Amino acid sequence: MVGGIQYEHTHRMIAEFIGLLIIIMAVWTQRVEPRKWMRVLGWIALAAVVGQGILGGITVLNFLPWSVSTAHATLGQMIYCVTVAMALFTSRGWLQDYDRTTEHLTPSTQTLAGLAAGCVWLQLIVGAAFRHSGMKLLPHLVGACAVTAMLYWTIVRVLTRYGSVDHLRKPAQLLLALLMFQLGLGFAAYLTRLTYGHNAVQPWQIMVISTVAHVSCGALVLAVSVVLAIQSRRMISVHVPETAAHAVAHKAITA
Repeated sequence: MVGGIQYEHTHRMIAEFIGLLIIIMAVWTQRVEPRKWMRVLGWIALAAVVGQGILGGITVLNFLPWSVSTAHATLGQMIYCVTVAMALFTSRGWLQDYDRTTEHLTPSTQTLAGLAAGCVWLQLIVGAAFRHSGMKLLPHLVGACAVTAMLYWTIVRVLTRYGSVDHLRKPAQLLLALLMFQLGLGFAAYLTRLTYGHNAVQPWQIMVISTVAHVSCGALVLAVSVVLAIQSRRMISVHVPETAAHAVAHKAITA
């Protein structure tokens, strides 16, 4: 249990426990959930965690090929987002009545929030590829700048226009705090992994801690951005302006 072996073994034990929890969640959802799409989502989570285990086995058997390891990391992030979404969909706040707000903006807040979540997801894929030596650092840095700009745009839009809507304001505020923390963790991971520990025979503990913290905070950023995208679609109605051609056609039909 030296070097990376202890971390790998611990990773497997935690993965087995999470797999057991998702099995229980999927079965329990079939028993108590009246919404068909939620029951389907439960089976999707179960199928994804099975696929995650298969990818993990392939990764070990083939001595950590970067492409499979990146797919393994990416699918893990997606499973996490599915479980977070299921927690949101079964929450008391989701099941309560709510008022929708009509929006006349281009691009819409729904579009911004969806693009922000997509950018974070792509950035996590690039980060996983870099972490597993399949890509250079530069694409990850460029992606970090793009994601930061996209998240700032979305957060400012939500906080300035929907500051009184708790379901939108709270995830936007949390996303802003996590983004600031994530940028600091990224810098720390860079210093420990690429500067101080570049020629280390075994990974230093500080390297492991900083990298894992950076990856974990990235997962939180992704999850909260997904929640914000879902809540934006739920709470906001996008007004589509009527074009001249559409107006003429409508008058012809109703005449």
